[in-house]
Amino acid sequence: MSIVYKTRTQLVVETLREKILSGEIKAGQPLRQAALAEELNVSRIPVREALLQLEAEGLVSFEPHKGATATELTASQVDELFELRAMLEADLLASSIPHISDEKLAEATELLSRLDKALGKENAANTWSELNSDYHNCLYSGANRPQTQDLVNTLNKNADRYIRMHLLWAGGISKAESEHNELLALCKARDVEKSVALLKQHILGSRDEIKEFLSERERAAE
Repeated sequence: MSIVYKTRTQLVVETLREKILSGEIKAGQPLRQAALAEELNVSRIPVREALLQLEAEGLVSFEPHKGATATELTASQVDELFELRAMLEADLLASSIPHISDEKLAEATELLSRLDKALGKENAANTWSELNSDYHNCLYSGANRPQTQDLVNTLNKNADRYIRMHLLWAGGISKAESEHNELLALCKARDVEKSVALLKQHILGSRDEIKEFLSERERAAE
């Protein structure tokens, strides 16, 4: 029973996520549970569960007296978010590489292998997003800068909806995969300069592709 229920909720999550990311559901548009349940031919329970999951992903917000609405995804929000990530994560990586343990590098290697296997599976975007964060945090583990790490985790939560968009719509996976492997090799070689340069390129390259996708989407909506 729980497997069927979970799958049903997951199908609702994936359907609504796709509609929000593609722009079919507009920013600020109310997401009425009864109407969605009828449209998707499910009860209200999986719809409610799906909206809560999408709220955690930053795609839906719950407001008093208004209920659930789709959040705004715009190109103008992306710049600052990804530039802050590039700056702070580069700093963490530079501090981490001289001190990172061989165990943590082995863990990062294992996470990359799991990232590769996660693609194409059910709920791939969620699993990939989680493993991607774990992989990056593993590389930053030698820095011993907990406050910077907390800031990075907060920024990544805010960036997550854009990263998922990149994943699902802009073909970001294949590029990320080769850059992840190259980054790990440079970290294992303890090459701080090249590792930091590649990490910045990795984050800012995602920024540029996400902005281009959002700009195209905005133009199409005009």
